[in-house]
Amino acid sequence: MTAHTWWLLLILTVAIAALIYLINSRLRVHPFVALIVVTVGTGLAAGEPVAKLTESIEEGAGGTLGDVGLTLALGAMLGRLLSDSGATDAIARALVDRSGTRRLPWLVTVAAFVIGVPMFFEVGLIVLLPLIFGVARRLEAQGGTKGSPYVLLGVPAIAALSTLHGMLPPHPGPLTALTGLHADLGLTLAVGLVCAIPTVILAGPVYARWIAPRLPDVRPDASLMAQFTGTGGGNGTAGRVETVRPDGPGAQVRTDAPPRTGVSVGLAVASVLIPVALMLLRTLAETLLDESSGLRAALTFVGEPLVAMLAGFLFALGVTLVGTSRSGEETRTSLTDSLKSVAAILLIIGGGGAFKQVLQDSGIGDAIASAAKGAHLNVILLGWLIALLLSLTTGSATVGIVSATGIVAPLIGTGGGLEASLLVVAIGAGSLGLNYVNHAGFWLVKESFGMDLAQATKTQTVVQTLVSVLGLVMALLLSVLA
Repeated sequence: MTAHTWWLLLILTVAIAALIYLINSRLRVHPFVALIVVTVGTGLAAGEPVAKLTESIEEGAGGTLGDVGLTLALGAMLGRLLSDSGATDAIARALVDRSGTRRLPWLVTVAAFVIGVPMFFEVGLIVLLPLIFGVARRLEAQGGTKGSPYVLLGVPAIAALSTLHGMLPPHPGPLTALTGLHADLGLTLAVGLVCAIPTVILAGPVYARWIAPRLPDVRPDASLMAQFTGTGGGNGTAGRVETVRPDGPGAQVRTDAPPRTGVSVGLAVASVLIPVALMLLRTLAETLLDESSGLRAALTFVGEPLVAMLAGFLFALGVTLVGTSRSGEETRTSLTDSLKSVAAILLIIGGGGAFKQVLQDSGIGDAIASAAKGAHLNVILLGWLIALLLSLTTGSATVGIVSATGIVAPLIGTGGGLEASLLVVAIGAGSLGLNYVNHAGFWLVKESFGMDLAQATKTQTVVQTLVSVLGLVMALLLSVLA
């Protein structure tokens, strides 16, 4: 640890503090702008040549968006197709119809797990709200449920959707970490599932059984529930909702209900699982087949995240156009709207990629590696902690993931392997913890379920923190057993 190494670490500390300040101060700078400003300042302070600095920013942003951006765009369009066609509603209702009360939280968990594969947390929850409200209202009318049935069914959905959003590709955060850490896609999927399943069970149905009796007064606003469930003059269909985070506390919600369609459950499930199946086939081919095999080359190609997501999207597009009454123009308009919703995320990912590249090219990454080796700090724990702190302080899980990835990437080199995959899971889990008032998802849950701040903290904040801690524990456990 030379004086120059300590200087570089001081620069990193100031850069992180500046990033937090710009995003959370009265300035309320957009995370993308904050990342670019901090990136430029970090490179200059570390002594990176100006010509090289601009190259690093362009290379980092362009490379990250090239790997992640197209896949993310296709995933957003796939999710919108499934939502607008009524397919996700069909999946959810098929899983919970004719089920006993005790099984309902588990079946909602399964529905959220399936729906959450291609969808962001907020979008997946919005899709599930009609189901949750409708079933909970029936349970409420029947009586016999301890506590709030809305909490009993809502908590498992929150747990499953947040776990998938933070810990499993092809979601943007894990996919960004996977690319930055050079982790193997198939191995990361396998490890992520092993970590995710017990995490979802404990933070979802198990915690829901404990917390629901302690929040008996939680009940959504009647008018909002009517919009979701189609009562009070509606047509009984699931509504599509967009949420806007205002400057003050709370969220504005507006709905418009698309007509119910005849998309089958089987086709809907196939649309969701095609990308995952192709990615897993790629891993099997790379493991079992010879490098000269033509079948291996073909499966490797179709298992690339971009190609796999394209296949799922095209299948869903065909199902939508053939099996519904929606016109091509309506579909195109809907897909355009879905891209608008992810534009900010793409910019943040690009800014994070630039920050990561400057950390590496300026020598700060090597300084981090030297300090971590000297402190003998577990890299999985380090990645989780950095993502947790940055997500908490900036209000953005994406900022937490991309920044933590850049900081810990030098610690594992470029070899990939199990450690890299576990680190992807740990960083994603860290970005979920302590989800509170500076996160849009907190307000979505609070306003949708009619909660006060304390009730929202006991559900959204606690559930996602449980997911975060359990994800870390599972990653550490696998690293010890491997």
